[in-house]
Amino acid sequence: MTTPLPRNEFAATEKYVYLNHAAVGILPHSSRIAIEQLLREHGEAGVLGTFPYDARMPEYRDRIARFIGARGSEIATVPSTSSGANVVALGIDWRPGDEVLLCDNEFPSNAVPWVALRKRGVGVRLLTTREERLTPERLKRELRPQTRAVALSWVSYADGYRHDLTSLSQVAHAGGALLCVDAIQGLGALRLDVREAGVDTLYAGAGKWMLGLHGIGLLYVREDLIDRLTLAMPGWRSMHDMWDFHEYEQPYAAQAMRFEGGTPNIVGTLSLVRSIDLFERCDPAAIERHVLTLTDYLCERLTGAGATVLTQRGAGISSGIVTFEIAGVDSVALGRAMQKEGVVTTYRPGGIRVAPHGYNTLEDVDRLVEFARDATRLAPRMS
Repeated sequence: MTTPLPRNEFAATEKYVYLNHAAVGILPHSSRIAIEQLLREHGEAGVLGTFPYDARMPEYRDRIARFIGARGSEIATVPSTSSGANVVALGIDWRPGDEVLLCDNEFPSNAVPWVALRKRGVGVRLLTTREERLTPERLKRELRPQTRAVALSWVSYADGYRHDLTSLSQVAHAGGALLCVDAIQGLGALRLDVREAGVDTLYAGAGKWMLGLHGIGLLYVREDLIDRLTLAMPGWRSMHDMWDFHEYEQPYAAQAMRFEGGTPNIVGTLSLVRSIDLFERCDPAAIERHVLTLTDYLCERLTGAGATVLTQRGAGISSGIVTFEIAGVDSVALGRAMQKEGVVTTYRPGGIRVAPHGYNTLEDVDRLVEFARDATRLAPRMS
């Protein structure tokens, strides 16, 4: 099977059937070479080695921006998804009685920063999702005049449900609310244009589907919101002229880079940009088609093997994540048995989460399904 991402970019393929990009992505070979070069130059020449990379930060922000349909002026690099969420949550000019809407199945990265606002008097309303997901129709019912923001994950970490950002943003904006999006479980596998989708702010770590290092992520803030968000944690790089060291009260930079505060993670940023280079060489549309083909095939094969697919699938809601369980089988024990044989997934009591990327193959999926067919012997659930 031809894959859009070259398999020789991913050393893990030599040892594993790696189907766990919703947990941690694999660093591509080309990214590792670029990072090693930066580290070598740092070790050999100090600032003479690192400054040329630092000087390219505007270029790097432009590269990140183009990947999501934004402008470089709207991008800041951040340490993590939570960091990006905190920039936004702490930056909104909350008024007495304001509230934010949040689903009750969010990963803590996009929940804790918002829930913490309760200590500042902001209402945080958790929407139950077991019976009904956050569709545009539901959001219309849930919005109140005091709702200032809707914070949600583009793709749910647990079961891979993909939200309709375009329709949700239209509903949110009609009600006077911002749409603030955690995109970590979608970017890299699925295409997104933030301007077309109407997203107001977006944040995502690079260590999963973006195939970058830990400790680096991106933050998008729509241009007209940059000045409206309070800069809660300014630093020397937040200033209009960061090289005017002793002018402490000068204006902040006009661009979103003000939210970076201090010295950026140059190594991490390089890993993110090199992944974007790889994706664009290989065609993001082809990567998305491939990932959805693999997960469609996976669902078909799992169902045929007697498994229950826990992920909703369909046009516009399918993603790169599929979660399943098998009646009478201990999911954790099955996941451990597969991992012992080199098939890597995420396994929890509620099911096994599978997350293939653009270099995985149908044969990789077949290997996992072999274990599913033999699951009752490998991991029987103790009564």
